[in-house]
Amino acid sequence: MKVLIILLLWAILLVLCWPIALLILLLWPLILLLSIPFRVVGVAAEALLAFIKAILFLPAKILGYHEKG
Repeated sequence: MKVLIILLLWAILLVLCWPIALLILLLWPLILLLSIPFRVVGVAAEALLAFIKAILFLPAKILGYHEKG
């Protein structure tokens, strides 16, 4: 559904202002390549936070606490 909405918005932009639509079409792969380092940093930060959470909750797990729900 998300792809369909993006395609529809791009088609509307193509009708209204075709030079910008073609520029977006040509620059989209470059934008995706530039976003890769930010995605890697996001994954690393998420893993670090999960590790810290596991360390903080380790004493509760050792003592046998079970979360309800």
